Amino acid sequence: MTAGPIRILLVDDQQLVRLGFRMVLEAEPDLVVVGEAADGAEAVRLSALLRPDVVLMDVRMPVLDGIEATRRIVEADQDARIIVLTTFDLDEYAFGGLRAGASGFLLKDARPDELIAAVRAVSAGDAAVSGRVTRAMLELFADRLPTGPAAGGAGDDPAAVLTPREREILVAMGEGLSNGEIGARFYLSESTVKTHVGRVLSKLHLRDRVHAVIFAYEHRLLER
Repeated sequence: MTAGPIRILLVDDQQLVRLGFRMVLEAEPDLVVVGEAADGAEAVRLSALLRPDVVLMDVRMPVLDGIEATRRIVEADQDARIIVLTTFDLDEYAFGGLRAGASGFLLKDARPDELIAAVRAVSAGDAAVSGRVTRAMLELFADRLPTGPAAGGAGDDPAAVLTPREREILVAMGEGLSNGEIGARFYLSESTVKTHVGRVLSKLHLRDRVHAVIFAYEHRLLER
């Protein structure tokens, strides 16, 4: 988590939407809006220039949509965590945003406290959407996932770098279990589970547990 205030970039083609988000966010002492963008191309440019901690990214915008903008920001290896803003729960835009590298999604009509909590969560390295919601989304759009025994190619074991326990933790995350539920299953403390989760994410170069769920599905580590 950042030492100072969490720096936020607002991306939406509607000025009133950006104004509303800014008013909510800047009422909090630990949050500051460092910039605004009206389209995806401007978002990519400002993200590189301003280096925000969190980007609130609309998906339907002119010039460049939010999904492609998310992909470009993530591929640029920037530290910004991205929350996709969507109108409908579990829609294809939210799905596309997560697969492009976003750390979560948020409904545009979310309550102020939900918005604030989501920003703080992704800034701390967590995800702004539960594993269960991610799994439901993956099942809904399963036809968009790669085909074959593993996305890395036949015969590959993408999780070979993990210990047996870490692999069990990854599968449990893929099932949408919380740290507490994982701990109960394997008789581990939540702090131990959190350590294992961190190692799984580090070894597999995943941004957060949402992407661990996606990884588990894409590489066929779960029974559908």
